[in-house]
Amino acid sequence: MRPKTLTAIIGGTGLTQYPGLEIEREELIDTPLGAPSAPLIFASLHGQPVVFIARHGHPHKFPPNKINYRANMLALQQVGVTHIIAVNAVGGITPAMGAEAICIPDQIIDYTFAREDTYFDGVFKPLDHVDFSYPYDAHLSAALFKAANEIDELVQMGGVYGATQGPRLETAAEILRLERDGCTVVGMTGMPEAVLARELGIPYACLTLVVNRAAGKSESVITMDDIYKALEGGVKKVQRIISAFLSQADVS
Repeated sequence: MRPKTLTAIIGGTGLTQYPGLEIEREELIDTPLGAPSAPLIFASLHGQPVVFIARHGHPHKFPPNKINYRANMLALQQVGVTHIIAVNAVGGITPAMGAEAICIPDQIIDYTFAREDTYFDGVFKPLDHVDFSYPYDAHLSAALFKAANEIDELVQMGGVYGATQGPRLETAAEILRLERDGCTVVGMTGMPEAVLARELGIPYACLTLVVNRAAGKSESVITMDDIYKALEGGVKKVQRIISAFLSQADVS
């Protein structure tokens, strides 16, 4: 029997595993659109059932432009997921978005291309259109923000996620363009994940973790060593927020 509420956690760079889970089983789900990036991990956290998936695979092997997002999201729907919390490592564009800053965005701008970005392609499902005016679920985002406040974890509520193609990092000129467009952070995996969740009717919210200042926003060169240092500290903050969220009496 499926639980009434089942939260999925999608882990990005730096979160291919999730310490602290009471793991029940791992299962590689077959979907009509192929295999997801990794087996789904069925577990509990603070007494709440959760499903964890490593977006890039475990070990980290799929670049952002090669992830089978449609299979990942479809697999979550097939096992009865009712809420999705996506964790995304991003670059910070605005002054407040320094290393280890966390933002819960409320908007997204899609700069990606040539990705399989819909189920309504006239092949898998008949052509249809979804309202994507507000891409993130407001109730779920607010609940995450409330959980962060309860543990005194500083989080920026609201912001614009600029989704770029990757896997290369952006040029300074590209970041200036994103800044003019109003982007707060920049990442490579925010789309088409968000719209696929909308097409499936699953509430979806995002915790973005800043792992570096975006290109041209600091005088230093962006290095993977610096990114991994920010990931090490920042991921712990993200995990604390998710734990606080799940420990609430009602996550529905």
